[in-house]
Amino acid sequence: MRPTLAALLSSSFACATTPTDFPVIDVHTHAEFSTTPEPSSGITPTRERYLAELREIGASGAVAHTSSSGGSYEDLRAHGVIHCAGVGSEIDTPRLEEGLASGRYGCIKVYLGYIHQYASDPRYEPAYRLAEKYDVPVVFHTGDTYSTRGKLKYSDPLTLDEVAVDHPNVAFVIAHCGNPWIQSAAEVAYKNPNVYLECSALLIGDLEHTPAEQVSRYLVEPIRWIFGYLEDPTKLMFGTDWPLVGMRPYLEAYRRAIPKQHWRAVFFENARRVFHLP
Repeated sequence: MRPTLAALLSSSFACATTPTDFPVIDVHTHAEFSTTPEPSSGITPTRERYLAELREIGASGAVAHTSSSGGSYEDLRAHGVIHCAGVGSEIDTPRLEEGLASGRYGCIKVYLGYIHQYASDPRYEPAYRLAEKYDVPVVFHTGDTYSTRGKLKYSDPLTLDEVAVDHPNVAFVIAHCGNPWIQSAAEVAYKNPNVYLECSALLIGDLEHTPAEQVSRYLVEPIRWIFGYLEDPTKLMFGTDWPLVGMRPYLEAYRRAIPKQHWRAVFFENARRVFHLP
C-alpha cells in the first residue's frame, strides 16, 4: 500500500442515497434515440427518457458518444450535452476538424477493439493532432467489446501508455477502466498525468433487479480499488454507458465506492475540467 492510500480511504463511505449539493456529469452516454428497448437493461432510449434520467440524477451535463461511422445526431448543447466524435479506421480529417471547430463535437472517441488497430497506429495521428489543436480530450473504448467481432488485443488499456507518452499535451480518457483489465488501466492513469479514467458499464442491465452481492462484487468493489490505487481524486470521472444501464442506480452504486469528501471531484469537477464543460 502506498503511503497516502490510507489517508484517501480513511473516512467512512457515505450512504448511496445521500443527496449532493452539486450537479453531476455523466461522461459516457449514447444519444442514438429509438423506440426499441435496449435488450440488457430494458430501457427504451427515447429523447424524453434520456433527458428525464439526466434530470433525475441532477445532471448539469453529459457526454454523448457517436458511432465510428458518423451519422446525424440531435444537437443537445442546450441541455448541457456535448457529442464525442467517433472515428473509424481512417480519419476523415476535414469532417472531424469542421465538427470540432464549430463546437458540434467536444471530444474524440476511438473504438479500440471494434476497430482492429492499436491506439498507436499512425492512422490515428490526425485525430491526436486535432485534439491538441482544439484542446479536446480523446476517449478510448477499452476492455471487453459488446460484439464478438471485436479483437481484445487492440483494446488492452496497457497499450495506451505509449500514446500518452508520445502526446503529453493531449488528455486521454480510458473508458470502462479497461474492464476486466482494471489494474492495467489504473496503472496507466497513475503513471501518466494526461490520462483519466471512467468506470462506465462495469455492470450492465437492470441494476434494481440485480442481486446486491453482484452489484457489490462487479461494480462497487472494483471502483473502490481503482480509486484507492490512483491516490488522486482528480483522475476518476463518473460514467454509465446509458442506455445499457440506468443512470440513477449506477450513480448510487458508484457513490458507495467513493468517500463522500471526494464526490464533488469524481461526479462533477473532474469531468467539467477534462471536457471543458460549463
